[in-house]
Amino acid sequence: MTLHNRSRYGRYAGGPDPLAPPVDLAEALDAIAEDVMAGYSPRHALQEFLRRGGRDREGLDNLARRVQQRRSELLSRHRLDGTLNEVKKLLDTAVLEERKQLARDAMMDNTERAFREMQLQNLPPSTAAAVNELASYDWQSSSAREAYDRIKDLLGREVLDQRFAGMKQALENATDEDREAVSEMLRDLNELLGKHRRGEDTDEDFRQFMAKHGDYFPENPQSVEELVDALAKRAAAAQRLLQSMSPEQREELMRLSAQAFGSAELMAQLNQLDDSLRALRPGEDWNGSERFGGQEGLGLGDGTGVLQDIAELDELSEQLSQHYNGSSFDDLDLDALARQLGQNAAVTARTLAEIERAMQDGGYLRRGADGDLRLSPQAMRRLGKSLLRDTAKQLSGRQGGRDTRVAGAAGEQTGSSRQWEFGDAEPWDVTRTMTNAIRRTMADGGDPGRGLHLAIGDIEVTETEARTQAAVVLLADVSFSMSAEGRWVPMKRTALALHHLVSTRFRGDRLQLVTFGRYAQSMDIGELTALPPLREQGTNLHHGLLLAGRFFRQHPSMQPVLLVVTDGEPTAHLLADGESWFCWPPDPETIRVTVAELDRLARSGTQATFFRLGDDPGLERFVQRLARRIDGRVVAPETGDLGAAVVGAYLRTHFRDGLYDDDWTAGI
Repeated sequence: MTLHNRSRYGRYAGGPDPLAPPVDLAEALDAIAEDVMAGYSPRHALQEFLRRGGRDREGLDNLARRVQQRRSELLSRHRLDGTLNEVKKLLDTAVLEERKQLARDAMMDNTERAFREMQLQNLPPSTAAAVNELASYDWQSSSAREAYDRIKDLLGREVLDQRFAGMKQALENATDEDREAVSEMLRDLNELLGKHRRGEDTDEDFRQFMAKHGDYFPENPQSVEELVDALAKRAAAAQRLLQSMSPEQREELMRLSAQAFGSAELMAQLNQLDDSLRALRPGEDWNGSERFGGQEGLGLGDGTGVLQDIAELDELSEQLSQHYNGSSFDDLDLDALARQLGQNAAVTARTLAEIERAMQDGGYLRRGADGDLRLSPQAMRRLGKSLLRDTAKQLSGRQGGRDTRVAGAAGEQTGSSRQWEFGDAEPWDVTRTMTNAIRRTMADGGDPGRGLHLAIGDIEVTETEARTQAAVVLLADVSFSMSAEGRWVPMKRTALALHHLVSTRFRGDRLQLVTFGRYAQSMDIGELTALPPLREQGTNLHHGLLLAGRFFRQHPSMQPVLLVVTDGEPTAHLLADGESWFCWPPDPETIRVTVAELDRLARSGTQATFFRLGDDPGLERFVQRLARRIDGRVVAPETGDLGAAVVGAYLRTHFRDGLYDDDWTAGI
């Protein structure tokens, strides 16, 4: 006999889709880095991305907006007189049927008939008062008596439904035994909660209660505390429902409640329950109210459910805001979000949480010595690679330009290799290429001894290094005007792209990043990326040139290359005592010492390129004079082309044999 294994497949309901693609962090990293370069802290930048969301994904703000829309929709759709209207309809039916019976009953004494008709005719206008007045009426019509008894049954089910969701439907057409079982449950529940308030209950007390009455609690609480939580939320919502009614509606319902199941004991038990829950959970909102303005009437139970939904929506709104101290995605109730906005909303929130986790666990954000988050070196490399790729596209689109993937073409081998990319002209690294093919074949279950088939991903090329090594200084203006005129982030993107190019393709070169505002200082790429916009006045090019000269002297065997990015004339210089002297318009002494320092760099053979940002005529005249003194060049790129201009100028120092035409940089 052969046994066949059979499997049944259905919709996955155990959490995130196991077949969903992994979270792509590239978009998040780009957005976070952009905000960091604009001056935000990495923590704030991460929070902002999670609030905004991505191109194809909602953020927290949109989820919060949908939560508020859902709340407004509930309030604008409903009104709270559903139970009163149902009772009034049943009362009208009972009175009408009784009058019909009185008219048909020929055997009834005329005096008695007139008395009964007068009773029915003179019922109070208040529904509750009329129901109470008819409590002792001797109904002649069986259908009238049935309609009136249904009022008591409806009220009983509604007041129970206020405290126990689903009770209205569960007790429809209930027998006396069913109602007695409910009363017994209430007595046992009040006894359990009373013992719990006094600290006298045990786990066994709870187990026995649930074993006996667990069917009344679909929430399936696992402890007395969970039971109290569920009951208190519902009871508080029921109280807010009453507070949301008009005083007239509230009075009517309170008077009608006495007729629930025709049992005063029931109301006493429910009042005792409410008292216990208030004492055990005083932090619940027992006194709030809402303003309903719709057309769809709600009964007591359904209305309580809506108030519970509104309370849950308010909690979700607070969780999504993430404004409170110690807030985190772990606080977000995904089950509640799915109930209120649908499963897709919960999936979105879970994905955002995964992005937050992955940004830290994946090594893109790390904590510094001060405990705050920082962009990690791994994140800087990935960001630099992305920015360099964008710059390469700009360069390859220039007339006469070549792709910047070449790592020192016509140079000497560095001993390193990298994966082949389209357009590479370097020789193959045969050993690494064959090793990659063998590993891939074995991983796919193949036998390398039976032959190999090369795939594109197997190929690695030998990296080469340009013969001319350079000591490069990027002088970046960080004066107030750079941030005020929208040039702050492009300047940082330029520095990142250049840094990545030098550190990955021209490892023999040395790069120094120097910022100059009121003072100049050398920075590593992480410090520059995180540098907030500065509001101090001063463009101290003199100090920046001093630091550049010091760096060049530390690398005497390398070709000195100076790249200056600025949007203003020098307005500050360094005094002998180390203090910065600021003056606007530029002081002649500032111009003199700045030019003198540039002349010293010229005598050491420095190749200089000045990148003029903006249309200041004074700056244009000044940098042109500087360029002529040092036999340098001036480039006036648009802000968005700054990265391509700087990287292109750097590449010219290595490829002066016609690989890049002069027309290429002139067109920037």
